[in-house]
Amino acid sequence: MRKPRADAEFREAVADVQPLAGARRVALRKPPPPPHPVQTRRDEQAALAESLAGPLTVDDALDSGEELAFLRDGLSRQVLRRLRRGQWVVQASLDLHGMNRMQAAASVAEFLRGCTARGLRCARIVHGKGLGSKDRQPVLKGKLRHWLAQREEVLAFCQAPAHDGGGGALLVLLRAKR
Repeated sequence: MRKPRADAEFREAVADVQPLAGARRVALRKPPPPPHPVQTRRDEQAALAESLAGPLTVDDALDSGEELAFLRDGLSRQVLRRLRRGQWVVQASLDLHGMNRMQAAASVAEFLRGCTARGLRCARIVHGKGLGSKDRQPVLKGKLRHWLAQREEVLAFCQAPAHDGGGGALLVLLRAKR
């Protein structure tokens, strides 16, 4: 029974109270959610789909032009497939890291002459991925394509498999010593 009494006391205590005129409060809005990067998601999904639907065989990669490869006229594509699959043992290797274009050109020419003189058939040339270059683009990779295609002793070349340097190296098949 105490409740009615406590309630009566409260009512008596606040009997003279008047409500405040108008609330002085500002209704705070929640910050809007961050925007959804719709185009970024579309681009990523398109890139993923393209990579999954990309070239499945060496021939497809060669036809797409994405892989750095060369095959001398008159030779079967089977030669390039075998080179790419590692059916030739790499007998010599040249690393072009840290060289400028002039040094690299001279080193490649000397290296190929030496390989041919020793009767070597398969060599690896590491050109790097260009991470140390000004624009972080492979400078020597494109130059190497041009230099090797002009050399008579070069029958074929292709990007090395991952265990031999991947996109930063080439396997070169050389003409047999006569």
